[in-house]
Amino acid sequence: MKFTEILLAAAVLCAVGCSSSSTGADNESEPAFNLRLLNHWDNLDGTVERGYAGRSLWDWQSLPDSISPRYADYAKLCSSVGINGTVLNNVNASAKILSTEYLEKVAALADIFRDYGIKVYLSVNFASPMLLDSLGTADPLDPGVQEWWGSKVDEIYELIPDFGGFLVKANSEGQPGPCDFGRTHAEGANMLARELARHDGIVMWRAFVYSPGDADRAKQAYQEFKPLDGQFDDNVIVQIKNGPIDFQPREPFSPLLLAMEHTATMPELQITQEYLGHSNHLAYLGTMWEEFFSLVPADSQSGIAGVANIGDAENFTAHPFARANLYAFGRLACDPSLSARDIAREWVELEIKPATEASTERIVDMMMRSREAVVDYMMPMGLHHLFAYGHHYGPEPWCDVEGARPDWLPSFYHRADSIGLGFDRSPSGSNATAQYPEPYATMYASIDTCPEEYLLWFHHVPWDYKLKSGDTMWNTLCRHYQHGCDEVEAMIADWKACEQDIADKELYADVLSRLETQSKDARWWKDGCLLYFRTFSKMPFPDDVSAPTHTLEQLKSINLGIDNYTCPSPELLDSLR
Repeated sequence: MKFTEILLAAAVLCAVGCSSSSTGADNESEPAFNLRLLNHWDNLDGTVERGYAGRSLWDWQSLPDSISPRYADYAKLCSSVGINGTVLNNVNASAKILSTEYLEKVAALADIFRDYGIKVYLSVNFASPMLLDSLGTADPLDPGVQEWWGSKVDEIYELIPDFGGFLVKANSEGQPGPCDFGRTHAEGANMLARELARHDGIVMWRAFVYSPGDADRAKQAYQEFKPLDGQFDDNVIVQIKNGPIDFQPREPFSPLLLAMEHTATMPELQITQEYLGHSNHLAYLGTMWEEFFSLVPADSQSGIAGVANIGDAENFTAHPFARANLYAFGRLACDPSLSARDIAREWVELEIKPATEASTERIVDMMMRSREAVVDYMMPMGLHHLFAYGHHYGPEPWCDVEGARPDWLPSFYHRADSIGLGFDRSPSGSNATAQYPEPYATMYASIDTCPEEYLLWFHHVPWDYKLKSGDTMWNTLCRHYQHGCDEVEAMIADWKACEQDIADKELYADVLSRLETQSKDARWWKDGCLLYFRTFSKMPFPDDVSAPTHTLEQLKSINLGIDNYTCPSPELLDSLR
């Protein structure tokens, strides 16, 4: 789709966004979330952490003097799908964003976005007083630190009267925070919140925390934040990832989202496909988020954030179908009760515009199956974090990097041995199940009642354990991997069947090329994981599972390297295929 057509489609989307009825009826309805934010993980040097659609849209070097017309295009697109706020920079924040030089650049963007009902927010480095002005401390209880933040907040609001507030990643993955000075997350958040409250601003304090020595990373956010419930100021919102680990293809919901009874919370979803094939794979996330909202009531949350999938690519998202995820996030942020299928159909009719109803339905069916296919060929049955080290693209369940933190390596999570597979989070293991409210705590705690899709998340399951189907865990695991590969082949066939009904031939060819890459990647995942796990299970593959096309030694020889910003090069992947 040409860029002018994209903008036309965006204008049409306004008719179904938050400004009008979310059900298509005549009467208008209020959005479920007042705060509907994109979190950009854009760096000041133009790179985008976990960004797969080119470089950052923000040209910091030319701002504020040169204003790209794409800034208004971005605002139109966001507004059209119901988004009303944007955090411009990476949560791993450079203190430089709070310098006067950069605040003037931020103000130029805010002036553009304001006309489209979009507020600007910033991620801030908690140690900014030390990094920008050489204060000796960033202790939130230090009067000099409080005075510094008060002056900085006043400066921001002088430039941007409707500034939204701060997003903070603190004491996580090496980022500075109040715990470095013997203070709590609440004390750190409240210090910032009290300065922002004078201007009606807010603090969104991320609960993504984990320590290298923790026995179960999935438990730490709850352990650190639950005891602080009720200690946060009213204009602090604790922002919590949808799952307890890190945007895996499937996770149980984070128990912290339902545990903070006296604290405002908001879920953080990932629109960009960090763990879902980057911009190469089709994975419609409306089904993931529909699943999430069936377990976490929207009315228990104070806002919603989505980690953006936007870059400077012509269509903003690189993969054409990645635009569907941006659209679905906006629609569900307005009305979480909407059907993922209905949202997919809206998007297909607006952006793909198939000539026939048969092709429309075929493409919608593709989308609805796509995320489950990715789960199956990557990490079915509750497996998680089997990715190659660093970039999170290909499979490396065998990965062992000398000197790496244990919780950054796949073996920390899959726990494969001669007995079985999976992380025991039951009462006999880490007891992470106790963090969940009922009925989930009891249901997840027993291997007999735990849903199969979470079985290896919560239990170390023997290879020969008989599931409700009567088949063994090993055979079922193998068939999930096969099913994922088969589903991608079916998606290719469906897309080819629609060729004559898709007017935009460039879009058709682009999607087909990406689906073909996805098919090769799916087989790579299947072969790598099953060959590796078979070294522990010592069991044959079922007859209906295709034989691997590579040996485990060949797969282990592929060194994809570490790159946080782009997926591995086609040359490296082709060397595998």
